[in-house]
Amino acid sequence: MQEYIKYFSHKIVTAIANLPEEEISKAINILQATYERDGRIYVFGNGGSLALATHWVSDFNKTVFGHRNGNQHSKKFQAIRLPSTESELTAWANDVGYDMVFAGPLKNYIQDADTIIAISSSGNSANIIKAVELARGYKVPVIGLSGFDGGRLHELADAKILIPTPPGEYGIVESVHGIVLHLITQYFKDYFSHIVKASEHEHLSYRQ
Repeated sequence: MQEYIKYFSHKIVTAIANLPEEEISKAINILQATYERDGRIYVFGNGGSLALATHWVSDFNKTVFGHRNGNQHSKKFQAIRLPSTESELTAWANDVGYDMVFAGPLKNYIQDADTIIAISSSGNSANIIKAVELARGYKVPVIGLSGFDGGRLHELADAKILIPTPPGEYGIVESVHGIVLHLITQYFKDYFSHIVKASEHEHLSYRQ
């Protein structure tokens, strides 16, 4: 049992050690530019990836400008999970088709200033690719979190955050995707905290 735990842990540690740092940096720059132009971030995925998207949206929207940062900025990040409700998801799936559960809602909302984050371990889910192709049609940046060999999502994304594993290693890929999403949240929390502290220091120096 302990050997199995070590084996699984080793795979996670190896994947973390080989994070695509340049692509993650590119994703952070894309999100920063989205904030500056008052765009929205739409994020989606299937199954465990939808759970990651839901978790990230609640975490990101609250954490970055929470507490002492909350009153310092007139504008906030606007991260939205698609579909935004389970009712909407089942309506699109039942009435139109499961391949449209992300592209359908996205088409209702998407604007030129927006960005999308697509999460898919295989990178080949038809409903993910339809939404990504829709976004590219609007020339909206695509951040893709994929696994295995990256699939079609890796080819289409502007920021290609690939966690390469053998096919079927969903547990490894989803675990590391979660870490990447937490990293992004922590980066922006620290970034805006630094801005607030620098502003307070400048104001205090001015008063003195």
